[in-house]
Amino acid sequence: MNSSASQAGGENTVRPLHFSTCDLCDGHVNDDSGTLRVLPPIFRSYGGHASFAGPVSTVQCLDDNSLVRTVLAEPGHGRVLVVDGGGSLRRALVGGNVAASAARNGWAGVLVYGCVRDVAELGATPLGLYALALNPMPTHKQNQGLRDVAVSIGGVPVRPGEWLYADADGVIVATRNLLQASA
Repeated sequence: MNSSASQAGGENTVRPLHFSTCDLCDGHVNDDSGTLRVLPPIFRSYGGHASFAGPVSTVQCLDDNSLVRTVLAEPGHGRVLVVDGGGSLRRALVGGNVAASAARNGWAGVLVYGCVRDVAELGATPLGLYALALNPMPTHKQNQGLRDVAVSIGGVPVRPGEWLYADADGVIVATRNLLQASA
């Protein structure tokens, strides 16, 4: 299910967005302006939703998920949190409790350039969640990290406010919402 969030009766709800990353790429095959960028094919889906899309917020952290936990406890409004964990495979930056918080708070998805844990809980959570791998080791809690900064995911720049689209065919980032008709 592709998703976007809206508020209904004071609750964060996620409604489907319909897209295909292949179709979006087909529409930009000759565009070398940087409007659309494809992330390396290194991510695996772990969440209950195999596809998701939304405007990007970012966290940059290494082996410390304190800021990730804080951000995902806030209303997501259909956004996607991109976590730049530096590609570290040493510790999991998102687990079952953090993912459940994100789903409750209306986040469309989370992309982790690092590891996650609690795979059974993640798969049962109504949230898009992509990561590099699993690792059962929790993080250090040192309250470190940066929020809403430009990050590099596998060598591809990702900036707050851009749009991320993820499905079984891949993950792409665009400078604008590609699902809205151009004005």
